Amino acid sequence: MKYFAVIGIGRFGYSVAKTLADMGCQVLAIDRSEERLRQLEGIVTQVVQADATDEKALRAAGIKDVDAGIVAIGENLEASVLVSLILKELGVPYIVSKATNRLHAEVLKRIGCDRVILPEEEMGVRVARSLVSPNIMDELDLSEKVRIYEVRVPEVITGKTLGELDFRKRFGLNVVAVKSKDGEIEMTPTAETVLKEGDYIFVIGDQSSIERFDKQVRKMEKKR
Repeated sequence: MKYFAVIGIGRFGYSVAKTLADMGCQVLAIDRSEERLRQLEGIVTQVVQADATDEKALRAAGIKDVDAGIVAIGENLEASVLVSLILKELGVPYIVSKATNRLHAEVLKRIGCDRVILPEEEMGVRVARSLVSPNIMDELDLSEKVRIYEVRVPEVITGKTLGELDFRKRFGLNVVAVKSKDGEIEMTPTAETVLKEGDYIFVIGDQSSIERFDKQVRKMEKKR
């Protein structure tokens, strides 16, 4: 199970932390504000009130144990850069940092962040994709190429089992969880798991794999 640290629990950081937790990942949330952290109590694995620019505080929080760190600090550019540098020095395997503008993004790239996010630009891209592929609800990068996608189960494949659909062979995707319309999540779906109307699936793969799935679904829908 992947273990993520989200540092900075504003609107963006809260959204990332909650989504990761909802997908069954372990999440460590760090912020200076007790009030902000209180929103995530009982949702994420652990909340730690600390100054993330303090290397000792990050060590004490267990930052070296995470698989990836997400620096979601808002307008404080100096803190954003400093925390990203600390994570790099502590050997965090994958670092994602939020930037507020292009200059900020360039600085973060130069200090070695694995991915830099400009939320407004990326949201624009996602909205455009959602208009073309309405079944793909959301996506989250795990690495430069591999992503987790939340997909609304298309009507054309409801009533079929995961074994019948064979996502891995046909599309290069691995189904890691199934969420019912009631919000119940099956974390270890099997070949016998039946996809029902209103279900959502979480799949891991690259962009070409999800595009192949989307095209196949549209072909199936046209044939009906």
